[in-house]
Amino acid sequence: MSINQLIFRNLKKNLKNYYLYVFALVFSASLYFAFVTLQYDPAMDKAEGSIKGGAAIKTASILLVAIVSIFLFYANSIFIKRRSKEIGLFQLIGMTKNRIFRILSAENFILYFCSVFMGIFIGFAGSKLIMMILFKITGVHAIATLQFSILPLIQTLIVFSIIYLFIMLMNYIFIKRQTILSLFRVTSLTEGKVKKVSMFEMIIGVFGILLIISGYVVSSKLFDGAFMEMTELFMAMIFILASVIIGTYLFYKGSVSFIFNIIRKNKNGYLNINEVLSLSSIMFRMKSNAILLTIITTVSALAIGLLSLSYIAYYSAEKMAASSIPNDFSLTDKKDAEVFKQALSASNIAYAEEKIEVLQIKVNARNILEKNLGGVNFDPNNMVLSVISEKSVKGIHLAEEETLFSGYSSMLEKVMPLKDSGKVEWKGKHEVIPQTYMGLNDESILPYYFTNGGMPVGIVDDAIFKRLKKDIDPEIQKISSINIGIDIKDDANIPTANETFKKMNFNEKHIQESQFETFDHQKKNMGLLMFIVGFLGLTFLITSGCILYFKQMDESENEKSNYTILRKLGFTQGDLLKGIQTKQIFNFGIPLVVGLLHSYFAVQSGWFLFGTEVWTPMIIVMVLYTALYSIFGILSVLHYKKVIKDSL
Repeated sequence: MSINQLIFRNLKKNLKNYYLYVFALVFSASLYFAFVTLQYDPAMDKAEGSIKGGAAIKTASILLVAIVSIFLFYANSIFIKRRSKEIGLFQLIGMTKNRIFRILSAENFILYFCSVFMGIFIGFAGSKLIMMILFKITGVHAIATLQFSILPLIQTLIVFSIIYLFIMLMNYIFIKRQTILSLFRVTSLTEGKVKKVSMFEMIIGVFGILLIISGYVVSSKLFDGAFMEMTELFMAMIFILASVIIGTYLFYKGSVSFIFNIIRKNKNGYLNINEVLSLSSIMFRMKSNAILLTIITTVSALAIGLLSLSYIAYYSAEKMAASSIPNDFSLTDKKDAEVFKQALSASNIAYAEEKIEVLQIKVNARNILEKNLGGVNFDPNNMVLSVISEKSVKGIHLAEEETLFSGYSSMLEKVMPLKDSGKVEWKGKHEVIPQTYMGLNDESILPYYFTNGGMPVGIVDDAIFKRLKKDIDPEIQKISSINIGIDIKDDANIPTANETFKKMNFNEKHIQESQFETFDHQKKNMGLLMFIVGFLGLTFLITSGCILYFKQMDESENEKSNYTILRKLGFTQGDLLKGIQTKQIFNFGIPLVVGLLHSYFAVQSGWFLFGTEVWTPMIIVMVLYTALYSIFGILSVLHYKKVIKDSL
């Protein structure tokens, strides 16, 4: 048989085991080519806000290469070990190691670059769809077109050729280092099988769980005022990261075996066939894959967490815009407002105007703070807040001694919560006016410019407002003391009004803000970020799912002789399959559940920094990730079913 015949015979024989590897490679190449195509597409200029579209895509493509490279290196190491006996047989019949390496390189070259070129074709065909998805998410009104460029093709081929060369280097080192005897033993040595759980493993198992729990506890207190100095906050974050990652590793190394061993002892060693195929296998195999599972779990948690946070920001964009700019348009200069109103009237756009006089007053709010903010460069006795009269807000009536706060950013409310009642003091330049604090309303009244970074607005009786106005401190006042809010009566006219607003020649010294523009800006930025994180997360999900599937495929081949014995003893295919299904629930479910828990506590610790809604975005992301991840568990069960069927 010639070398060419041998190469194609081996390709045909091994292709059934490589199909998922080919799929992942095709998917990775297509996604990378599509990303690089977007990077060079002029249409990306329309999808950028403060984040430059092309630069963001370029950064994402670098991360994509890192994910794909790690996956391909690991997948190749699994497949080369699976072929160790075949390589040993080649040496026994007289082939040199160099000749064997050339055969394997030729096989891999054909498989690898056929997959890459197929991926490039699919990536080019799908680049229009990806562009349409991006435009839809970011709210860009443009037509997506297919544009082929030679630069993305060259860049893709260079990147995947470099990866291929590293894979070949790995294979060469593997073949050179192995003896004929060791090649026949590689498969059996790849999985450690310990016969009993030692006391040391029990200790590290318990310690791993305690580390994870301590990381969760600290993360829940991260922004609750427990760590006020930046150094303390940074050290707390480092502790959370280290404790969770180390705890996860120890969990796989000892906790799983420890927990399953307790279950086994409670049964006094009498296990049914289902438990033998699931518990016994998991408790001894998972520890040998502790590093791999730790990486998969950590990156899964990172992907779910980042996607959840970006989706929270995207999902909350409209509410955030309405919170920072309560009116459709907000201006602080009367002349600018008159010019804009004339332009609206000229375009036959009906509007409503609202004017609110705003003062900047110091307040002693120490008695209404829930926490003592020691260590922060912040004086609760002299907070500067915007103050307005009760007459400026419909439906609010206060006595002279009463003060109501309204509008408070979710981030500040989390860090610096307020009591429901108490005493405050308004401090003019010469006079201090004591007041009874009546609580906090959620409604935003003034734009972000007047709220001093998201602080609440003080609402007082009109008589008190006039007293404060006579006694103001000019050094702390804004350039303008009036907010002119303009609301468009028909929502359908808001985009047209916004275009008119952008064309106006306003006074640069004063503030002019558009709620629609702010929302559109936020939607573009967060949409682009969510698009990138989503596709990177999908890539990692597929590659990590493939790795776990490859591991299960490898285990199924090694355990085939066990299934043959069990079938001869009278166990049916259904009996064995029930145990396998339970095993796969643990194999795929444990990393998934731990990753979901990590991401949940990470998101809960700081979601308020990104938006106003948490549960809906987070649940949607987690459910989708779980559903897609479960596909690989189902594929694994189907593969086991075939192995069990062929065991007799």
